Amino acid sequence: VAEGEPGEAREPFELPRFWDALGQTFQVTSQEATKLSLAFSRPPLPSAEDCQKLSEDVQNAILAVATVYYWLPKGQGTTLRKMVRDATTEVVEGMIQLTDTILNAPVESLSQEQLRSTGSVWEACEQVSNLPRGEYNQAAVVSALAACLGVVKDAVEEMEHALVEGQDPYGDIMEDEELGFRGNRDTYWSEADRQLLSSCMGLMKASKACLKKVLAAVKAHGKADSPEQIAQLDDLADIANEISPSVDELALSMYPPVNPLAVRLNASLMKFLHFCRTSHVCPPSEEGWVQFLTGAVDHNMNKVKNFTQGQL
Repeated sequence: VAEGEPGEAREPFELPRFWDALGQTFQVTSQEATKLSLAFSRPPLPSAEDCQKLSEDVQNAILAVATVYYWLPKGQGTTLRKMVRDATTEVVEGMIQLTDTILNAPVESLSQEQLRSTGSVWEACEQVSNLPRGEYNQAAVVSALAACLGVVKDAVEEMEHALVEGQDPYGDIMEDEELGFRGNRDTYWSEADRQLLSSCMGLMKASKACLKKVLAAVKAHGKADSPEQIAQLDDLADIANEISPSVDELALSMYPPVNPLAVRLNASLMKFLHFCRTSHVCPPSEEGWVQFLTGAVDHNMNKVKNFTQGQL
């Protein structure tokens, strides 16, 4: 499941039928996990015949989950397939963990580890209800963009909070028992640092605004009627997945001592804007904000370059 690739369906693919089947197989797997755990929750142990039946039922449930996952053809979009694959893998791995726990646990009583493992399988099976079930790949990409936006929002808020708190972002760190006082050489922003921080915050806020706008554009104009449209949505999700770690890296590099090289690693934002402009989710009515944000990113990037030029 983790490494395999579904093939193209031999018969017309029906998304509602797929979701129904996937939900049913996840539900059956959850039930089999409960049966397995209860059978080994107290002595006496199940008979050899009962063990054989339990293991066959668990195996059949897991094979059914994997089989339904493989129904989902490549043409439905890589973003959707990745989300379904991750959910399927979590269920399979959860059942493996539960089985290992039972095999290694004492028979006398139900262990906390066995309870946790059983609960993990239940939670993994319940995740099927949270998977985006809208129009093919469009709903999955909306979900992926929303997740990236959440990460970027958190990074921006954290950085704004650190700036408001004053000169010492590490003020809550106590004196080290072995090293003594931590000193202040690398824990305070200089005036030059603060000039650079303003432009860095501008880039982070531009990233947040960009993701927010593209998310709205995909909701309003995103389609999955053709392979080209599906591929464009996948590309947007892939590039967005580059932005959130880039923003995180940018935020980390802004803590003293400021790393002038790391703060310039934000090229994925310009790539995102360019691709959005050329995709079907950006009709003429959306071009205004794309142009505005492109200018904002250029402006802040140029200021960062000017501030750091002497340190390269």
